[in-house]
Amino acid sequence: MLSDYGASVVKVGPVPSADATPAQPSFFAYSGHRGMQRVLIDLKDDDGREAFLALATSADVVVESFRPGVVDRLGIGYQGVQERNPGIIYCSTSGYGQEGPHAQWAGHDLNYLAVGGFLAMSTPGADGAPPLPGATIADAAAGGMQAALAITAAVAGRTISGKGAFLDVSVADGVLWLMSLPIDESLALHTAPAPGHDVLSGRYACYGVYRTRDDKWLAVGAIEPKFFANLCHALDCPEVIPLQLDDDAQLGIRETFAASFASRDRDKWVEMLAGADTCVSPVLAVSEIADDPQFSSRHVVTSTMHPTEGAIRQLAPLLAGMDNVAPGSSLPDMTATATADLLTEAGVDDETIAQWISRRVVA
Repeated sequence: MLSDYGASVVKVGPVPSADATPAQPSFFAYSGHRGMQRVLIDLKDDDGREAFLALATSADVVVESFRPGVVDRLGIGYQGVQERNPGIIYCSTSGYGQEGPHAQWAGHDLNYLAVGGFLAMSTPGADGAPPLPGATIADAAAGGMQAALAITAAVAGRTISGKGAFLDVSVADGVLWLMSLPIDESLALHTAPAPGHDVLSGRYACYGVYRTRDDKWLAVGAIEPKFFANLCHALDCPEVIPLQLDDDAQLGIRETFAASFASRDRDKWVEMLAGADTCVSPVLAVSEIADDPQFSSRHVVTSTMHPTEGAIRQLAPLLAGMDNVAPGSSLPDMTATATADLLTEAGVDDETIAQWISRRVVA
């Protein structure tokens, strides 16, 4: 994300050893590491630590995602970097934050969604189990976006104060922020929100998903009365308009909607309803997204050249204010490293770099 906004990003990985080779993500993952560089450093070696600190001395931002306490033991934590670079923005990302009884828990996206209430508020499956989410919402939004936002705010603040900052990014805390609407209601009104609790969690027929004749799905979000009325007129059931928020009538309305939507294919309904102020949209499969006319018109997909895979298509920089990449531009070879060049730029002399490379401290 920061790279797509124009930052020069260097990804630091471990030096391969006789016992282990660093895992590499799929060639297409993380935008193919668009606009990024790679260095390999043995952070457990004293010279490796010195190599990292040399790079960090000229950096604006350091981001790390070890478990709490690890970077301090390695000598590359906030205090260690700040001694070399007083203005550093140091962002530590972890599952549960740098302190607290769960700080050392291992976890992944699903765990953070679980403890933050997201899974409990999701409509359960037939066996009552919360569903697996279709995207890494915690990692991407609660963690990655939180980190990027905090970093940009800290960099902006440094232009005024001249001071760096330490940022404690907890992915689980970020999930709480995403879940603030039901959590704040629970705290303020002493309620126990759950699936079916309110309009956004499935209490009313006007907000839900419905199967179409071709076994595809429509999303209906007709919350406002005018949109609900438009939908009911289009489905030829105006008699349910005054019953929109009548709890006793919801089963009947759902059955009426379900029967209507089952009479036509998804795209026929979209053609009829999506532009008619009904808050109806198709549930698109991932494979359909690139060819969707709305997304196509916004050029969300670009073509790039991968150093080993050749021409591939991928999502372009999407977020507001990002500059698009030129079609046909090249992705970096993330099997190669820029270690020597970056250390030279950081002021390390050639003899020292050669010694570090020969000792496999860097690669």
